[in-house]
Amino acid sequence: MSATDLIQRFMFEGLDIRGARVRLSEGWQSMLRGRGYGPVVTRLLGEVTVVSLMVGGQLKQPGRLTVQVRGNGAVGMLVVDCDQQLRIRGMASAPADLVEAPLPELLGDGHLVMTMQPESAPTSYQSVVPLEGATVAEVFEHFLEQSEQQPTALWLAADGDTASGLFLQKLPGADQRDPDGWARVCHLAATVTPNELKTLDTETLLGRLFHEEIQAGGIRVFEAQTPRHHCPRDEEKVRRLVLSLGRAEVESILAEKGELHIHDDMCNHDYRFSAADIARLFGDPPAAVH
Repeated sequence: MSATDLIQRFMFEGLDIRGARVRLSEGWQSMLRGRGYGPVVTRLLGEVTVVSLMVGGQLKQPGRLTVQVRGNGAVGMLVVDCDQQLRIRGMASAPADLVEAPLPELLGDGHLVMTMQPESAPTSYQSVVPLEGATVAEVFEHFLEQSEQQPTALWLAADGDTASGLFLQKLPGADQRDPDGWARVCHLAATVTPNELKTLDTETLLGRLFHEEIQAGGIRVFEAQTPRHHCPRDEEKVRRLVLSLGRAEVESILAEKGELHIHDDMCNHDYRFSAADIARLFGDPPAAVH
């Protein structure tokens, strides 16, 4: 995986403000390959992917995070899945020729759904909130402030080559350390450009944005982690799905279509079964009883 694919966390030592920077290139292009998404859908899915990594990378217990943005507008759904190894996969349900418009118009009425499936527990935990915000960043800022009770700020950028973002969060002791620190850091971060988010390495980006803060109190930059797109074929899972349909249903589809075709939307894989494949899967029918 290219070194340009990373999530790197940092902490303002004197301010009790934490942050993270995400940049995806190779993994993001792999996730888009063969999808045919237009520029608007690509941008929206990229922004959701970046935030999913930021949130999934700091879960308190190992597990899988699934983020869904659901609406009744032209963009019906944006879904991103991230596990504790920072392996991502995702998809969008929207027309390829979608034209740029305000986010509320693109999504319509809808919800942001976050589902956490702990690795060691059979029960998942789900949060569902209405979509509130004029941008993807604002939608997630609102959600994170409500769920974590800490002010959060996000800057996101995505195109067909790169998806990137900057995350800041005010910790409980920040006002005691510096009453103006949060406002000052957010003001500085707001000067970032999409090109800087996509091209600069983390230390250069932080130095460009927060030079005076680095001189005054320092920023501790943690070791980068490497996310990657991971969505392999799963033949066994699909065979179980076909068996669950039942032989009569499957043979009815074969009679109409000539084959059984299953498309995995999340991973963009196609599975095709001929009549011979189905016969082998189900086995020979039982002999008739006379």
